[in-house]
Amino acid sequence: MMLADAIRAETWRLLQNRTVLLWSIVFVPIAGLAASIAGNLFIDDKMSALGERLPSQLRLERGTLDLGQALLEAAGTLANPAVLAFLLIGAATVFATDYRWETWRLITARNSRPNLIMGKAGAMKLMVLAGLALMLGSAFIAALAKGLIFDNRFVFHFSAEAARSFGLLLLLAYVRVVQFLLLALLAATVTRSLVAALFIPLVVGVAQAFLAKASLFAGWRMGDWPTMLLFPGEAYEALKALIQGGMTAAVLPSGAAWRAVAGLALWSFAPFFLALWWFQRQDLSKE
Repeated sequence: MMLADAIRAETWRLLQNRTVLLWSIVFVPIAGLAASIAGNLFIDDKMSALGERLPSQLRLERGTLDLGQALLEAAGTLANPAVLAFLLIGAATVFATDYRWETWRLITARNSRPNLIMGKAGAMKLMVLAGLALMLGSAFIAALAKGLIFDNRFVFHFSAEAARSFGLLLLLAYVRVVQFLLLALLAATVTRSLVAALFIPLVVGVAQAFLAKASLFAGWRMGDWPTMLLFPGEAYEALKALIQGGMTAAVLPSGAAWRAVAGLALWSFAPFFLALWWFQRQDLSKE
């Protein structure tokens, strides 16, 4: 009951901060939709202007657009860098504002410290769900707009296998985003700084991306233990490849799925429990 109160309180506080909500969960879907429509309108305009002068191999077929396939493809791109970076704004705000405004001492008397941390994490997870839902809606509307611009005929094919892949990709994207944002929880708790909560996860994420590419020179492959445990982004990509199939999945070593799950779990639970441990021992008397 007290944990539910903490989640409701943190969610209510986040909902009151409309600027943060705009930049965290609304900006990227709207910007992506606008860019997609503008790009397709530009292509259509250039195609119409060129007319018969356009080589046949460069002409776009005005045929059928499968909205089910468009949704499935969108689910595979949800945990992209733009989504991670902008959702980080909301997560850092949730995790660090009590340090910034020196309000921890006012609320710790009303609930236990573990509940306060879990309440913030719960509010962040709800924000992630809302952000991913808006991204999916934006991708679906973009597909509809593309079909209208190019005079496509709409169909919707969504088999049981496609539904399974769609659900797994959604779950995987959600886990990846939450895992990344939990780095902000640890950074905010240790440094007591909103700026650190914003920039430390970005620095860690960029460093991991570069080191993952460099690890190829050390003979590490995607799916090996070192790669999966050290680079959660690579663990996410490995699991996504296994869900989608194709050449990438075919070359992954045996047991890559369990190694990837272990890597994502490590980078999800370790920051959370470290932040919880640190917070319970933190002196908040002057906060």
